[in-house]
Amino acid sequence: MALDRNTLRYRGRRQADAALRTRIREIAESNRRDGCPRIYVRVRREGWLVNHKKVERIYYRDEGLSLRRRRRKKAAAVPPASRYPDQPGRGCVMRWTSSMTGS
Repeated sequence: MALDRNTLRYRGRRQADAALRTRIREIAESNRRDGCPRIYVRVRREGWLVNHKKVERIYYRDEGLSLRRRRRKKAAAVPPASRYPDQPGRGCVMRWTSSMTGS
């Protein structure tokens, strides 16, 4: 098995971002309705030089956070309209008239 020398000696350059992780978790817990884009803006305004992709990676994959989804409100139950009239004079009103030309 032959490996390239550069592959064998490669060292990753990822910085330790433990402080950033804790800050993202604090922001997410304080404002539960803030998603990843808003957290990214807040982190940048606080002075962190960080990419939005890194914030997304920490938010979703590393910390396992996500927005609390709101449940959909159920519509009021309305009975479906009947196809057939239940009383005289109700339902489909189609009045057939004869042609004025007499055909």
